[in-house]
Amino acid sequence: MITPLTRLKAPNPLRMLLAVLAVAAAAAVLAACSSSGSSSASGSGSTSTSSPVATTAGSTLKTATIGGATVLTNAQGFTLYSFAPDTPAKSNCNGTCAQNWPPVKGPATASGVSGTFGTIKRADGSTQATFNGHPLYTFAGDTAPGQNTGNGLNANGGLWHEITT
Repeated sequence: MITPLTRLKAPNPLRMLLAVLAVAAAAAVLAACSSSGSSSASGSGSTSTSSPVATTAGSTLKTATIGGATVLTNAQGFTLYSFAPDTPAKSNCNGTCAQNWPPVKGPATASGVSGTFGTIKRADGSTQATFNGHPLYTFAGDTAPGQNTGNGLNANGGLWHEITT
């Protein structure tokens, strides 16, 4: 006779198979996250093209008044940011950082804006737009034009600032 206690001790092959598959799937997700996170340490970069604020090859920029300041925006009106740890020749935002802060594709132009536009080569080989020596980014946390929720954030190893003109 099988008692309820006996059923608890007897392994269910289907449950065991599902558990093994769940563990394997979790390991695959962790491995993918781990390799993305380690890419910033190695200097390789990636960009997110699924973000509504990511731009296409070459960017037409403009200005907008946000919170009383005139800031540089992409063509859709999303605020552009600089990352304090960057240098005029190198972006230090790669991997997961670049998913949250999509680099603006270069070259870029903005009619009527005083300043110097340029480009740098990212670690992944793509071209990123710069303004006055600062590589340019949008912020995935800005969900609509005219927002600047990334301004003043200390994230991914440094401070983020909106680009004022």
